[in-house]
Amino acid sequence: MSPGFIQTLFISIKFKKEFNQIMKTKISTLLFLLIISWVSLNAQTFKAGAAMRDITPDHLIPISGGMGTPEMPNGFQGKLTVRAVVLEKGKTRVAIVSVDNIGWPAYLGDRSRKLIKGIAPENILIGATHAHSCPDAYGFTDEKGNTGADLKYLDWCVTQIADAVNEAVSKLEPASLKTAVGQAKGKIAYNYYAPELYDPRMGIIQAIATSGKNAGKPIATLVNYATHPEILGTDRKLISPDLCGPLYDRIESKVGGMAIFMNSAQGGMVTADTRRENGKEANDWDECIRIGNLMADEALRIVDPAPVQENPEIYCASKTIRFPIDSEAMRYVFKHSPLAAEVAKNNNNDFTSVTTRLNLLNIGKAQVLTIPGEALPNIGFYVKRKMKSSQPMLFGLTNDAFGYMLTKEDFGGFERYNYVSRTSLGEMTGSIYEDEAIKFISESPFPAK
Repeated sequence: MSPGFIQTLFISIKFKKEFNQIMKTKISTLLFLLIISWVSLNAQTFKAGAAMRDITPDHLIPISGGMGTPEMPNGFQGKLTVRAVVLEKGKTRVAIVSVDNIGWPAYLGDRSRKLIKGIAPENILIGATHAHSCPDAYGFTDEKGNTGADLKYLDWCVTQIADAVNEAVSKLEPASLKTAVGQAKGKIAYNYYAPELYDPRMGIIQAIATSGKNAGKPIATLVNYATHPEILGTDRKLISPDLCGPLYDRIESKVGGMAIFMNSAQGGMVTADTRRENGKEANDWDECIRIGNLMADEALRIVDPAPVQENPEIYCASKTIRFPIDSEAMRYVFKHSPLAAEVAKNNNNDFTSVTTRLNLLNIGKAQVLTIPGEALPNIGFYVKRKMKSSQPMLFGLTNDAFGYMLTKEDFGGFERYNYVSRTSLGEMTGSIYEDEAIKFISESPFPAK
């Protein structure tokens, strides 16, 4: 073997090693870039997750239909739940929570927010269905300072809310979106004070899985509509989610996933249309099933033709506002409720005003604004008209539940509004909300077209 051949062979082997090393380096670089690209793409993917918890008490406890002494029930009908939907896109993560209760004050909601991981507290929206056959969450007291609220039960609910949201976060998965607003047809709701003065529009937000065994199926279907779930009320003496239970069951049996209900501007006095031809009302569980099923069917009808939004954008902003407490009845609740102690502490025992938080969300083509109470329909119509979307939605009784919210023109204006005026924070509540809401909307970006 000649020296020249050996040298050539050595050079060839050396070149091969260098070539292999270069290729390994290039492949490693390419894999690294692919991984970085995948991580970046995955981080900008719209995701959704949902979870629920059964919060039906294991024993009979007083139920509340509003201010006044709670009633002791004698049974159960359906189950109470807390339902959470978490949405994520990039660095924005939002939780929407619905609790089967007449109201869920911030002094309870904030305790859950402290137990929730991975979501900024101001991005956690906690609303109430406003069912009038659920345990007292306000801690209303009588003239002797006694309350019917079960504090241990409420402590347990606080943890169940946090657990539901944390589970929803753990179940986040790539999703697409369908949103729609349309007129719900049929005998669902009316205004007890003025039959035609209510908003018949229903908003639907539906997150749909895009991968895995459930690809193409809903993860969650959110229904936004204005009504009082008070078919049973306290008179039937049953702990119940009212019409919300059948609404959930119907949607979930038809399309799968989890259903969730967020109330809207249902104050003064938009309620379930249980009127019969004989002049009486159908206040029983069968009527809850009829109206709940009809609402579910209408929601699915409205959202069915909506176009699928692939990888939609989400936006969430929050704003703190302050209301004066002019009502002696409401001031009494804040002052004496064992649950409102934190409010008193934060206000230095000053019961002349209270702060609350508004949220504005853009979810694909839809825009959502929260209401910390029961806004009358005219306030709802006005705010929706100012929103930057053809799909405006209002989440009533969300982040707080401060009673009725009516404009200064309506406050105490005539006998029919005496009750809603008495159970409002004061004359300026509705006007302050409108002004702050319109300013908030003007400062926020447009949702997708």
